[in-house]
Amino acid sequence: MKLGLKQFPLRPRVVAREFGAVARAGRDRRPLAVGGALAAQLRKELVAGGDETAVRIGAPEGAAAYVHVLGGAVREEDERALRAAHQAGVPRLVLARDRSYVPHVLAQDIIVVRPGAGFPIAELAIALVRHAAGGVALAARLPSLRPAVCEQLVRSASIQNGFIGAAVFLPGVDLPVLTLSQLRLVLRIAAAHGQEVGPARLPEALAIVGSALGFRGVARSLAGLVPGVGWAVKGGVAYGGTRALGEAAVRVYQARG
Repeated sequence: MKLGLKQFPLRPRVVAREFGAVARAGRDRRPLAVGGALAAQLRKELVAGGDETAVRIGAPEGAAAYVHVLGGAVREEDERALRAAHQAGVPRLVLARDRSYVPHVLAQDIIVVRPGAGFPIAELAIALVRHAAGGVALAARLPSLRPAVCEQLVRSASIQNGFIGAAVFLPGVDLPVLTLSQLRLVLRIAAAHGQEVGPARLPEALAIVGSALGFRGVARSLAGLVPGVGWAVKGGVAYGGTRALGEAAVRVYQARG
């Protein structure tokens, strides 16, 4: 698709800014800190096939996040470790048998470990994306986290774009916002697979612009066919288009990796 200046939905400086932000996040070398009961076993599962320096036991200071494994009721040493992470300003996640109160940790940051099911690595990965700025960088170094991290990125961007597509009624206003979200999604997926976010990603950025214009055309056509619920059609196309784009990006970078 040939794009003129009037059709191009993102200014070059906006694209450059997004490239720079994702590149900086991808270069984050802060490790994930783990502690508590079975911390050594959790670390072993996390670093399988990846960078062993990406996970350390104890010392939450300077970590991207701190994951604490509770063996049962909260003990004094558990509270001391979580307090240290809190004072260091490090996001805290707890693996526990239930969602009982844990000092210095929000209830939503307690991940339940079901008996005999092993560590919930996928749930932990999703929580890291939600709370830790270094979640994508950790996925680049830890293949054990990568599938769930990428799925969460795709899911969040798709839902966000679905709402934007349904809620924005002024023609042309939604396109730059949707395109920027899709660009950010693809770049973050690339970073999560250890790909350098730089000039080599420019063709993918242009492909995103082309696909965004294509989805917009589909949405306009379908919305005209179903008067009264065009907003729902546009939201559905924005959601589905973003999810399709994200899933395709995951397959491409998996193949490259």
